[in-house]
Amino acid sequence: MREAGRIIQRLLCAALMLSAAASAHAQDRVSLRVFGEASAQRFSAAHSFDATFGQSVEPFFGGGLQATFRDRFFAELGASRFTKAGDRVFVNNGQVYHLGIPLSATITPLELTGGYRFHPRRLRRVAPYLGAGVGWYRYEQTSAFADPSENVDTRKNGFLAVGGAEFRVHRWIALTGDVAYTHIPGILGQDPSVSHEFGETDLGGLAGRFRIVVGK
Repeated sequence: MREAGRIIQRLLCAALMLSAAASAHAQDRVSLRVFGEASAQRFSAAHSFDATFGQSVEPFFGGGLQATFRDRFFAELGASRFTKAGDRVFVNNGQVYHLGIPLSATITPLELTGGYRFHPRRLRRVAPYLGAGVGWYRYEQTSAFADPSENVDTRKNGFLAVGGAEFRVHRWIALTGDVAYTHIPGILGQDPSVSHEFGETDLGGLAGRFRIVVGK
């Protein structure tokens, strides 16, 4: 945790220095910012997650780096992570039977997004935005007493779309709230698996995201 805190502090300091330098040399045309993010996603594979983890809405935490151009266009690279323990289940004719065998799953998205920021005249501190992008997603699943072939470690590409608004609360601090949709086909549904029994192959879903942004 201490090492993670040091890394975050360094990122914040770097973003402040880079943003200040960009403003000085480009008259506020380019700005580099860092952000921390927390989100709650409702998975498209709702039946699979309900069966294994007891719910289909799960949290992700992460962060990233964003560049804005003339305070209108933006491009960002973000990474996040979800990890949770559940148990193995057996599905027969739609009926779920819990086997009491521990299971853990980890999802690690890396997403590249670009978009446009709007500046309504009546909303001086609010900037709505829309964006779209691509992502690279890793899904890992391990369970006790499992044969190595039953564990999962796979990667797939996907797509995302996002829409929300940024609220400026300080010269260097902003908060954002948005809704993001991800589509990651083919990463689930292998046989044997719970997702195969339910016919669910998409690891994406609809998420509500909250961010703290540091930088102009």
